[in-house]
Amino acid sequence: MPRKLINQLSQQEAVDEVFVASGKQLRPNRNGNLYLQVELSDRTGSIGARLWNADEAIYQSFHDGDYVRVQGNTQLFQGAVQMIARRIEPVQREEVDPADFEPEPAVDAGRLLGRLKELVRGIGDPYLKTLAECFLLDEEFLGRFTLAPAGTKHHHSYHGGLLEHTVSMMEAAERIAPCYPQLDRDLLIVGAMLHDVGKTRELGFQGGLEYTDEGQLVGHLVLAVEMLNAKVAEAERLAGEPIPAETVLTLKHMLLSHHGEYEYGSPKVPMTLEALALHCLDLLDSKINAFELILKADPNVDSAWTVYQPGLGRKLYKGAARGRP
Repeated sequence: MPRKLINQLSQQEAVDEVFVASGKQLRPNRNGNLYLQVELSDRTGSIGARLWNADEAIYQSFHDGDYVRVQGNTQLFQGAVQMIARRIEPVQREEVDPADFEPEPAVDAGRLLGRLKELVRGIGDPYLKTLAECFLLDEEFLGRFTLAPAGTKHHHSYHGGLLEHTVSMMEAAERIAPCYPQLDRDLLIVGAMLHDVGKTRELGFQGGLEYTDEGQLVGHLVLAVEMLNAKVAEAERLAGEPIPAETVLTLKHMLLSHHGEYEYGSPKVPMTLEALALHCLDLLDSKINAFELILKADPNVDSAWTVYQPGLGRKLYKGAARGRP
């Protein structure tokens, strides 16, 4: 009997499957009783799980990255499906098929990467084009870039999500540039391509989606600038001449300010036209994707409205065509 994959799970299902465990935590509830919280994953995605009345022995019985067999049931909690486990026990690696747990992009990565390369070929500025090509020539980077999510919870939070988000923004930049001739088109396209490259190091995604140590301690904005500095040096060696300092400086500013506001973790706010445009494109694409994921996953299949979304403070309207007839 084929295994039930995470992306096939809905609410109120009995589950008895093997998953990869990550992010385990032993926490007290309001009454002081301990429960285990853990993220479970397979090749299609991840799901949060809780085991009530847990103890230190259960917590120590497996480690992050281990295979575990989980018996329990799914339920809906705050608009998302989670698992309530009755039993969690470790499984030896030789007992499982690794192919069930090797992440695969949830998008057509080949098509998206092809389009990204096409957009890079259309860059007119020779310095920016060489810089972008240095990233594309890095096979190790490309391997992570095509598989990484753009987040762990909100927008594009699935394998391949970062590539999809990046190409969507580059496409949008290509289309809006003629509408705003005061923008530097090439700078905006390269900014869109590189704005989240730090997430290839900020996020771990071989098992569940989680933050790496350097992701927690440094963050993708600073990591992106580190990666940019390395590729600038590489591009200058290839070209035999330096990239104009103004170009590098304005691109760094775009990477550091694309969150838009200090309260959203941005160390700088946009201070150039291209930085402002990049922030707006990032906000637009991330919000549309977040709404789309909620609409697709909503369990209210017979209603024109989603369940209440605590993180948004509202329900979302699916409309008659998407909900009830």
